Amino acid sequence: MNKVYTIEAKPYSFEFELETTALIIIDMQRDFCAPGGFGEKLGNDITLTRSIIPTIKTVLEVAREKGMMVIYTREGHRLDLSDCPPSKLKRGSKQGAGIGDEGPMGRILIRGEYGHDIVDELKPVEGEVIIDKPGKGSFYQTDLEVILNNKGITHLLVAGVTTHVCVQTTIREANDRGFDCLLLEDCSAAFDPKDHEDSIHMINQQGGIFGWTAPSKNLLVALED
Repeated sequence: MNKVYTIEAKPYSFEFELETTALIIIDMQRDFCAPGGFGEKLGNDITLTRSIIPTIKTVLEVAREKGMMVIYTREGHRLDLSDCPPSKLKRGSKQGAGIGDEGPMGRILIRGEYGHDIVDELKPVEGEVIIDKPGKGSFYQTDLEVILNNKGITHLLVAGVTTHVCVQTTIREANDRGFDCLLLEDCSAAFDPKDHEDSIHMINQQGGIFGWTAPSKNLLVALED
């Protein structure tokens, strides 16, 4: 019988088993977390998105040590932009950083470019799953759900950026598909702190309408048992 771990969380305790739980790290890419990337070129201060890297790294190391499944996502598009809606292209160009435009790290948000890849501090290791997604949600036009179901995963520990966009969208998608999600509050960030705090509340309000939230220290304490 698998061991059940319990995390002190909001709105109430989150229970999970290592065998049926995955850590999903969303969009910790150079384009969002490195100087000169897409996020910064849009005028955002990337200090907060970079500040969570050490915290995620700590959780990642423990997850690997415990044998937990680890999944990464990267937002980006095909070289010819055939999977990028015109509306998304238009928004980027109006903000001064069009998707597919040349940037300091290659074409912005294009698969295979240097800026599209995961930051060095959190590099995937052999055997870890990488999901390339064209949208905000990690389930949209990807095989993430198939992979999770094939591996018997029912619970997700969620980290990454940005809390109010790709992270929250993924949690909502997962919730509709029957997955239990816990957002690791200090392993996620937004360019505006208020967006981050509001997202935490949106997830755990009304009895956990979309999921649970907790600081990563609560997870680490639970895994010590």
